Amino acid sequence: MPFEPRRIAIIKPSALGDIAHAVPVLSALRERFPTANISWVVNRSFEPLLAGHPHLTDTIAFDRGAFKRGPVEATAYTLQFANALRRRRFDLVIDLQGLLRTGLMAAATGAPLRVGFANAREGATRFYTHRIPVDESSHAVEWYWEVAKFLGAGDRPKRFVLPVRDDELAAVDAELAGLPRPWVSVAVGARWLTKRWPTAHFADLANRMFARFGGTVLLVGAPDDTALSLEVSAKLHGPFRDLTGKTPLPKLVAVLSRSDVVVANDTGPLHVAAALGRPCVAPYTCTKAARHGPYTSPGGGVETAVPCGGSYVRRCPHGTVCFADLTPDRLWPPLATVLETWAARSRSA
Repeated sequence: MPFEPRRIAIIKPSALGDIAHAVPVLSALRERFPTANISWVVNRSFEPLLAGHPHLTDTIAFDRGAFKRGPVEATAYTLQFANALRRRRFDLVIDLQGLLRTGLMAAATGAPLRVGFANAREGATRFYTHRIPVDESSHAVEWYWEVAKFLGAGDRPKRFVLPVRDDELAAVDAELAGLPRPWVSVAVGARWLTKRWPTAHFADLANRMFARFGGTVLLVGAPDDTALSLEVSAKLHGPFRDLTGKTPLPKLVAVLSRSDVVVANDTGPLHVAAALGRPCVAPYTCTKAARHGPYTSPGGGVETAVPCGGSYVRRCPHGTVCFADLTPDRLWPPLATVLETWAARSRSA
């Protein structure tokens, strides 16, 4: 496109996995517009994931917590944030979230070019100057990439770039030193109950790994996942480290980057690991691997075969029928393949 923006804003506040899906757009924009200032509007809790990104000029933290402190403070914060966006004088704004709140953010910037998805929800499309159609059956990464194409930046390979801090890597290396490899990060939590593969299944899969390959399980997740991780660790027959609730985002990125394989539900840690290029294996019950699988490990997303699978419901009237169908036997072949590849490389190293 002939337009050469000087100040670009990417609006993608959340969630963790979605931000990981969107980072190729950032790198493509940096290549296409090498001298532009590029900012990313992101929820404050996820800002550390992007801090120090080599292709970003800066991040703009959005405090969702302000909306829990009453209508007066919420209104004051909204006006303050909108004014701060407008003062930046962006000439290109890209809304990759596609909700009313982010559409309003795009409008608040006053940018002459505001790009979003044609299928954005909650009326967000009314705030865009350009609406990009997407194939809703395609992977989320491909959705975002349509924006890169529209802006003349999609004629290059997708690059997943996430900052990994040297000090965090050094700390993780020291913490894991001496633990037998392979190091397998396991994230058993999920905000949606319908995504939570049973803890007994995770333990079964890990114990098969111990019996055939040895190794160490690294349990990761948010503080709310602590009880689930304890259920898994109580059933393990090999060494493990429970890091659940103990890994702020920079440390989580370091742990995942050092992992030989990641086994997780369809949640943020899985997609961060995929963005880091780590082999991934994941059960898919209420979501579809074709749309939200680990993008760089396309064979790692294993779906349930029940008719209601991939229905994208947070609470399912059919109970645990998909969990009974999607047993460890289904996930073991792709995990064993990854571990066999790791073992072969280790022997030849």
